Amino acid sequence: MALFAQELLNPGVRKREVFGWSMYDFANSGYTTVVLTAVYNAYFVGVIAKGQPSSTLLWTVLVAFSSFLVMVTMPGLGAWADAHGAKRKLLGICTLGCVLTTAALACFGPGQLWWAAAAVVLSNVFFSYGESLIAAFLPELARRDALGRVSGWGWAFGYLGGMLALGLCLGYVLAAQSRGQSAEVFVPIAMLITAAFYLLAAIPTFLLLRERSDPCATRRAARMGSGLSQLWISWRRARAYPDFLRLLACGTSYQAGIAVVIALAAVYAEQALGFSQSQTMTLVFLVNIASAVGAFLFGYYEDRIGHQPALAVTLVGWMLMTVLAFIATSAWLFWIAAFIAGLCMGSSQSCGRALAGALAPHDRLAEFFGLWTFATRLAAIIGPLTYGAVTALTAGNHRLAILATGVFFVLGYWLLKRVDMTRGLARALV
Repeated sequence: MALFAQELLNPGVRKREVFGWSMYDFANSGYTTVVLTAVYNAYFVGVIAKGQPSSTLLWTVLVAFSSFLVMVTMPGLGAWADAHGAKRKLLGICTLGCVLTTAALACFGPGQLWWAAAAVVLSNVFFSYGESLIAAFLPELARRDALGRVSGWGWAFGYLGGMLALGLCLGYVLAAQSRGQSAEVFVPIAMLITAAFYLLAAIPTFLLLRERSDPCATRRAARMGSGLSQLWISWRRARAYPDFLRLLACGTSYQAGIAVVIALAAVYAEQALGFSQSQTMTLVFLVNIASAVGAFLFGYYEDRIGHQPALAVTLVGWMLMTVLAFIATSAWLFWIAAFIAGLCMGSSQSCGRALAGALAPHDRLAEFFGLWTFATRLAAIIGPLTYGAVTALTAGNHRLAILATGVFFVLGYWLLKRVDMTRGLARALV
């Protein structure tokens, strides 16, 4: 708790609230680490979809479809949460939804492809809702000059949670393999472990984190749009914040590359380099260690040099990572690329969240973080689908697919340079 220095927080915010807020990152990271990155994605491709040539593309389509659903609904949900002062309540509903649908993944095996696909889509939708809502609390907790550090604490906690969840699953998987059990036996148990971890670790969030947004009677009485209509309303409001919109374009680009790493790193390791499932899980464990260190330490560096230059540094690191992964023909070079990816992943995602918090108007935090979620979910469609399309068009050439991923980081770097932070910060305070 000494890490959460009181002088970095807004008046009236207690350090225990920041701990509770960070614990949500700790809780939900097990889902991304185990389900999307290390275990279930490769299991879905190799076992549920029976390793068909189109199985990788199918996985990317499911991730993309769930992201599309979030894109068109999250701004409306965010606007509703702002109007009713209900971010915390909605967060609880989404948390329970993700826990239940993650547990449901344990129920479906080979021959039950579409049931498993439905559970993947629903679990990722609920996870994404929760990720957006918890991010909207950040500007309420931290002073503007401390957003990077406080965001970094959350991401560092998140990767520690991801490591713990993965470690629990890895311990069970290794024990199961030693008994001669197959993935059809131990992967479902890993899904139950992940769901239970999410549920239990999120409890401190709901015990400690306060709802600070005041229900706005005028806005609540007004007719709230829904679905695409509310999305259009939110985009029209965001036109008054041009640098926030530029950040959304930048985030869409570089997050597309990150989405590939999250959704397909295990697939790449197994398909391009022949990693076993236990090797892949160990690899992801290392990435989480690097990500936790990167998010925590980089947050202090970020607040010192500024969010924009700090994010630029991480994007250069991502470019280097994709080149190393492309040329890697042996495991050791890919391990280096993975370590760099870990350092960049924690820091770049923390930077992006802090930048969004700095440039968003404080009376519409959930709504504007809904737009940020729109951008990241659009990225989660573009990135994995691009990777899947490249593999489909090149007879499964995963190396070309990872090289194509580097283009997203180059474009994100160029777009970042077009954000005017001085103007954007001034506009957000109006």
